[in-house]
Amino acid sequence: MEEKCEVPKREGWSSLIKNEDWLAVWIGFLLIVLVLAAYQWKLIDLKKVNPSFKWATNGQIDSRADKWTSTIDPLIKDAEAKDEMGTVNRLNALKEALAKKDRKEIQKTSEKVILIGGIPGAVAKEINDHAKAVPDKVFTADNITRAVKIGVVFLIIATIGLKLFGGVPLGKFMLGFPIIFTLAWLSRFLAGNALPVDYGFEYVVFCLIVGLLISNTVGVPEWLMPAVRTEYYIKSGLVILGAGILFFEIMQGGALGIIQGILVVAVVWYFCFWFATKVLKVDDDFAAMLSSGVSICGVSAAIATCGAIEGDKKKLSYVASLVLIVAVPMMVIMPWVIKATGIPELVGGAWIGGTLDTSGSVVAAGALVGEAAMKTGVIVKFSQNVLIGVAAFILSIVWTLKACKAGAAGVEKPSARIIWERFPKFVLGFLIASAFFSFLLHIDTVSATKGILGELRTWWFALAFMSIGLETRFLDMAKMEGGRPALAFIVAQALNVVWTLALAYLLFGGVIFPVPDIR
Repeated sequence: MEEKCEVPKREGWSSLIKNEDWLAVWIGFLLIVLVLAAYQWKLIDLKKVNPSFKWATNGQIDSRADKWTSTIDPLIKDAEAKDEMGTVNRLNALKEALAKKDRKEIQKTSEKVILIGGIPGAVAKEINDHAKAVPDKVFTADNITRAVKIGVVFLIIATIGLKLFGGVPLGKFMLGFPIIFTLAWLSRFLAGNALPVDYGFEYVVFCLIVGLLISNTVGVPEWLMPAVRTEYYIKSGLVILGAGILFFEIMQGGALGIIQGILVVAVVWYFCFWFATKVLKVDDDFAAMLSSGVSICGVSAAIATCGAIEGDKKKLSYVASLVLIVAVPMMVIMPWVIKATGIPELVGGAWIGGTLDTSGSVVAAGALVGEAAMKTGVIVKFSQNVLIGVAAFILSIVWTLKACKAGAAGVEKPSARIIWERFPKFVLGFLIASAFFSFLLHIDTVSATKGILGELRTWWFALAFMSIGLETRFLDMAKMEGGRPALAFIVAQALNVVWTLALAYLLFGGVIFPVPDIR
């Protein structure tokens, strides 16, 4: 028997604390306010809040010495040609330290080169980051205490939020959350090693791998599941992300993102629905959820579609899992392709933002390419999110007409209220945070709080991707309808990859419009 996704009841004031999207907004805002208060009144030293996860063994430093030396040699020649003898002397001192493979000396001399700035400074910073990342520092009492303090704050705030939300066994959540947080800490530790750092494998990849290993081998105990809350964590992190993206950047890229979104959704949605229903004989409801998930913005779009057409919740769960599983290899492969083929950073970001179907994966994949790519990807993704309401409205009309034609009764007519109730409220939180940091705060405050807000955002995303891994099982998905829905989704995603890349070049590559000033 199918369990239908109900059309939401009319929202009242209680929805401000009974809706997960709104809770994510309040959690994000609360953490932002606490950080700003701590900075304004000097309550704590924000520079001493973030724990360190970077580490490299002496052997890893030694093995990289020759590579770094070969990078420094042309910089020395260039400085000599410009008669910049101060730069030459500092670079030679760093080169000698690398030749001796003296870790302390490498750290000391690289710090002096960093002060030069430019390319020499950037190269020296990479070397310095590795040299000072002594493994023992990660396990110092101070560093571990920093992580524990963040975990305690998150536990308190998340528990209060779920208490207001209701229906969650708080005892089990409070018991399970420290375990999820510890697994996220372990994943960040593994990701902090020099090897994955050099290859661009971020913490989210390790969170997914650790979670998937547990869920598909020993399994996840039932008492731990209340703490596995993907959407709750990721939406809270996305609200905080808004504080790191200035509003003028959204305005610059947003219009282009909307254009790209409309063209992507129009082509990919129709193709997926046609391929699923006509070729693979998937039912219309299932095909609609698959089409919205692959073409608009993943899980949120699938949820909105399920509500609009009153679809089967089991099918919705299938689509949500499929979206997350497909995103895993794509979020690793796409950044590699961008770097390997020399795709411009903004084009790569727009490609990622228009193709990956989860906001968190867009952030992770974009970060592997660069800051500008991450920002562009998020701008495109949120611009595309605007189409959720449009899609829900259209689907409500179409499915209402289908139901009326079939003689069904009690079908609620689509309205602006339904669209509002299905619109992801955390997007509003993101935009408000972005506007606040863009127009109301001094640039010094924005710069001073950037690091700690970025760390808090990273922890939410780490918890979210650990949850994704823990709640994903390959076998259950493979059995549903013989894999035909999965095939439809994957084929449509393949088209999405090619079509979106072409649009990204046209819109963000300077072909039709000037290249946006996103840095």
